[in-house]
Amino acid sequence: MISGARWICAGIALPLVACGDMKMPPPSSQPIPAVTGAAVFVVNGADSSLSVIDVAARAVVGTIALTDAPFPHHVYASADGRSLLVAVPGVDLSAGHDGGGHGGHGGGGAVMKLDSSTGATLAVAQLEASNHNAIFAPGGTEVWTSQMTEPGSVVVLDAATLAPTQTLTVGAMPAEVTFSPDGARAFIANSGEASISVFEVATKAALTPIPVGQTPVGAWPGRDGLMYVDNELDRTLSVIDPSTLAVVRTYNLGFTPALAAVAPGGELWVTDTDAGRVVVFTAGTDTVLSAIATGAGAHAIAFSDDGATAYVTNQTAGTVSVIDVATRAVQATITVGAAPNGAVFRAALSGSSGR
Repeated sequence: MISGARWICAGIALPLVACGDMKMPPPSSQPIPAVTGAAVFVVNGADSSLSVIDVAARAVVGTIALTDAPFPHHVYASADGRSLLVAVPGVDLSAGHDGGGHGGHGGGGAVMKLDSSTGATLAVAQLEASNHNAIFAPGGTEVWTSQMTEPGSVVVLDAATLAPTQTLTVGAMPAEVTFSPDGARAFIANSGEASISVFEVATKAALTPIPVGQTPVGAWPGRDGLMYVDNELDRTLSVIDPSTLAVVRTYNLGFTPALAAVAPGGELWVTDTDAGRVVVFTAGTDTVLSAIATGAGAHAIAFSDDGATAYVTNQTAGTVSVIDVATRAVQATITVGAAPNGAVFRAALSGSSGR
């Protein structure tokens, strides 16, 4: 074992006693009939489930129930789309990322690796502390997940088994772990000390931390090669050039951002969780192009692979807005589970022809 990971249960078939002194049993999932067509997976934090949205039908076609998985948060897909990672922090992060999370079981966090067609559990890692997300590293052989402590850490896991391989020291209360668009560097948002920790992915060498605004939650990679850091408390956005590690622009938003993403045309989309909308900025500027009303508690943005459609989770409303990117018009509103937060688009699995 390593610091930051109490034990690993790689595969739910292992008896609970094999998980040592964990305070809770390992989380598990209830599989559904296979969904192999293009889909959007939405994590519902308040009812411990994933809604599976059929892209063509614009309807929920399955709900993957999670057991012993309180307040699941973000979801990421593997490069081939066949696996999903779900973080289970065990505390309700919808209350904010400045230590205001509540609830939970006191038994630390977890990472779940699921089959993306059925939702079946492939592996589980149980951790000592809450984690904001878990993400496949470029190359697909590693999974990185934060430990929200002071000081904080990032645990590197084997992507196949979720066995821990290394622990990296970062700043206080690390939230989202992301990677630069070229995959060379990892960025960790230290929500407790207004900084971003940076590592070379290949060597795990730590680079100089980058000062940003108060309560940074994630450094979101943009299609333009830049990283966009949403600073919740300051209500600002810091833009980082990942090659120079310099902050090249700051947006004074005037609202609480939840996530930032760059659309295929270069426009910057930022969810305004206060007003339940997406604010769109002209590419490379702080000029507001438009605002798209979605739903209360607008949170995550997931673009389709072709960039034509955006999916926005509305955490308070319990819905997902389907938006035409070219016209910026809401085309559908889909009811999902309670407190949806993270979302990921998955293209149709190769060799599939159906649902």
